[in-house]
Amino acid sequence: MQEKVIITAALTGSSPTKEMNPAVPYSPEEIANSAVECWRAGAAIAHIHVRDPQTGEPNSRIELFQEVVDRIRSECDILINLTTTAYHLPGNPEDLIETRLAPVALKPDICSLDVGTLNFRGGVFVNSPEWGVIAAKRMREYRVKPEIEVFDSGHISQAVDLIDQGLIDEPPYFQLCMGIRWGIEATLENLLFMKNKLPENASWSVLGVGRNQLHMITMGILLGGNVRVGLEDNLYLRKGVLASNNAEFVQATVNLVHQLLREVATPAEARGMLGL
Repeated sequence: MQEKVIITAALTGSSPTKEMNPAVPYSPEEIANSAVECWRAGAAIAHIHVRDPQTGEPNSRIELFQEVVDRIRSECDILINLTTTAYHLPGNPEDLIETRLAPVALKPDICSLDVGTLNFRGGVFVNSPEWGVIAAKRMREYRVKPEIEVFDSGHISQAVDLIDQGLIDEPPYFQLCMGIRWGIEATLENLLFMKNKLPENASWSVLGVGRNQLHMITMGILLGGNVRVGLEDNLYLRKGVLASNNAEFVQATVNLVHQLLREVATPAEARGMLGL
């Protein structure tokens, strides 16, 4: 019998803007309200970046993360997943490790842990093997679950090395990021390939960017995995129709899960499934 489906809502990311879709949340209040709406719609996890409340520019100020966390925890029990990405931060990523890891000290349920190298910024690699070791140790110190984000098959091999070193507790939790520029393309064959490379006991989720979102989450549900949706990954509910909020994606995903004869996990159930 398949486990229930954990739905993650990726609320704002680093790239979408209100000019692209007015529903993209910027302020801590908007981001937290979006998380609560997604919880009501059926999401078990909220994946969170923060923005400058006035300009919408990607930001890393710890007080913004703190406000979002406090607002969410005062309203609901959705699991909180804070980003540690370097994608939006200026400068050499290897000089920004402490800035990236600052949200871990807020003790969210989960933090994203990007592994591998991707040429996102014209010759500057966002991650390195050293980053993975340092981040895994810090998350373990604070008892925060790493969500291991992988963008290509070699990244899974790097993550397995961290697991083999005892730096990531069992069961490991992977996010298969499909269709991101310079990463693995979002095809059924590639999703099967990535899934089959995971450790046998791993929990996993899949996301697809833009028009690939529906295809990837459908296959993820059918293959027994979990899924991520939201404005970070896709601005359109369907072709030509902008989503009016993140909760619309969650509700559509809940409906899809039920149509495919699976059930949706609550935050409490997700906590047990992920070994939190």
